[in-house]
Amino acid sequence: MKFGVITFPGSNCDYDAYRAVKEVLGEEVEYLWHQDRDLREFDVVILPGGFSYGDYLRTGAIARFSAIMGAVKRFARSGGLVLGICNGFQILLEAGLLPGAMLRNRSLRFVCKYVYLRVENNSTPFTNAYKIGEVVKIPIAHSDGNYFADQTTVEESEKSNRVVFRYCSPGGELDDRHNPNGSLNFIAGIMNSRGNVMGMMPHPERATSQLLGSSDGRLVFESMYSYLSAKGRREVS
Repeated sequence: MKFGVITFPGSNCDYDAYRAVKEVLGEEVEYLWHQDRDLREFDVVILPGGFSYGDYLRTGAIARFSAIMGAVKRFARSGGLVLGICNGFQILLEAGLLPGAMLRNRSLRFVCKYVYLRVENNSTPFTNAYKIGEVVKIPIAHSDGNYFADQTTVEESEKSNRVVFRYCSPGGELDDRHNPNGSLNFIAGIMNSRGNVMGMMPHPERATSQLLGSSDGRLVFESMYSYLSAKGRREVS
């Protein structure tokens, strides 16, 4: 299987994502440039964290118009797995591949620390290695991570089990003191209706070893590997 990690001007977590795939999975991985247009040879595409195009206008607002995003949309429509992390999540929202938007953190400050997440859905290509209700420790680093959507969108996401991760206390309680950015319904990660596109604000690629403070994030990558191994290479349309 083959992974691709997109580099936008301003990306700064592309190397971390690349190393996570290479070292955790030992799988083939390549960098993709924001002007690339062909993703047919890949099984997974990762949009990493950073400040794409300087985050001018809004986070992800310019990146959505890059050449590669047209290819990402086609890739997702054909069933390829797409993972957006932090700024990558913001780009997926701006591009309409996921519902909702990101607002400024409730504190109006950049927040960089480890947080706790509760696994809400483990029947996905991205979370099948976790247990439902499991609490994991993964870092965040963002200024615009306050997830918001209209009531109808949120209700539909909740009803269809598309909320994948929620911010929580170390014991798994939904406590506002442990909601680091004010996200609606404590949402830290969501997926599309088809289940092959997921965005999350926390950085699993920065939590792949106890030397980094936690190895809980490696299961995101192991989940994708397990899913693709069981399914076989996707058929490109």
